[in-house]
Amino acid sequence: MLMMNYRYRIYPSADQQAQMLEWLEVCRGVYNYALRELKDWLASRKCDVDRCSLSKEYIIRCDTPFPSYHLQQNNLPKAKKINPKLKKVHSQVLQTTVRRLHDTWDNFRSRGFGFPRFKKFGQFKSFLYPQFKNNPIGNGKIDLPKIGLVAINLHRPIPDGFMVKQVRVLSRARHTQWYVVVTIALDVEIPDNPPHGRAIGIDLGLEKFLTTSDGTAVERPKFFKALKGELKLLQRRASRKQKRSKNWEKAQVLVARLHHKIANARKDFHLKTAHLLCDQAETIFAEDLNTVGLNRGMLRTECIDASFGQFLDLLKWVCWKRGNYFERVDPKGTSQTCPECGATVQKPLKERQHLCPECGYRTHRDHAAAQVIRLRGLESVPTDCGEWKPPAIGVLSGEHQFTDKCYAGMLNCEVKKPAP
Repeated sequence: MLMMNYRYRIYPSADQQAQMLEWLEVCRGVYNYALRELKDWLASRKCDVDRCSLSKEYIIRCDTPFPSYHLQQNNLPKAKKINPKLKKVHSQVLQTTVRRLHDTWDNFRSRGFGFPRFKKFGQFKSFLYPQFKNNPIGNGKIDLPKIGLVAINLHRPIPDGFMVKQVRVLSRARHTQWYVVVTIALDVEIPDNPPHGRAIGIDLGLEKFLTTSDGTAVERPKFFKALKGELKLLQRRASRKQKRSKNWEKAQVLVARLHHKIANARKDFHLKTAHLLCDQAETIFAEDLNTVGLNRGMLRTECIDASFGQFLDLLKWVCWKRGNYFERVDPKGTSQTCPECGATVQKPLKERQHLCPECGYRTHRDHAAAQVIRLRGLESVPTDCGEWKPPAIGVLSGEHQFTDKCYAGMLNCEVKKPAP
């Protein structure tokens, strides 16, 4: 099953905006109530064996089952009788809200993510329609159940054969901009792209955004720093307004829109850079960076602005869509290893040139690291990839259509040019 997400801008009327804002608040209340039940059950099981602190835990019977997703979902009809506001929201939207909490709980237990947190006012920014029987998009509008027809900017059509599975409604810039993320699906199996064609390695950094193994360097745009002065000015103006007044809310909207502009510019740069790399090579290797650790370090502001994690995720998606091969390699010691002879060359971070005392190889530090990444990637994949046929996804992107026999890492490998 092939599934993709398309994001569109929608333009609801004033009444529809008010209704969607009310839905977000109802969903926030359901989320917080379900989380409260979960935390109370856990707190009642943390007390000592022979006593329970009345000031810290609720006394819950020992035979009370764990508030699982199915248990809390089945309690929604009972809650609607007590709280009539829940009836205004689509029933499946409420169910996906509970599902959202338990997905966060499962990620906390299995993947080491943070514990679920209560959502404050304005922090719940989306709700999900989990299924559709028919295509809700047509004639420049999208039909949202219990909300009605909403104008949509369908800047790219849904490909033939795809079915709309889910629709998520998003609120951005303090509820002044609305989007829908349409999940489309096609019943087809897409094989993984094998390593083929020309291979390169990329080294990410703060001096240059990335450096490839063939010596190409991409400058790092400083999105946040470029608009930091304007952001400080807007925040200063907002701080002088009376809190919760209309002028204060208008000032907060300007701040939120500027943050949204920065995020959009960063994502646009990442996508264009990913496509640029796919134009240069068919097999791409990158460092498997610990982006969480980088965002907590001394240079966290610069690392967050560069957003290496988002770039690597987008690069993986672009490579898959265009039929390229992408893999992450171990980043340990890439800048301390000579790509020519493999000797260990210790050097501090301030030293930007690589000079090997063993073989005399000299180049830029980031260039040498990218070459080491490429060599490590080639060692982890088979050299002879055999005949490779383009996957079905290549029809959507209109990009490379390779049919020749290609060998990963061979500089003289013959490949066809991008499709016109």
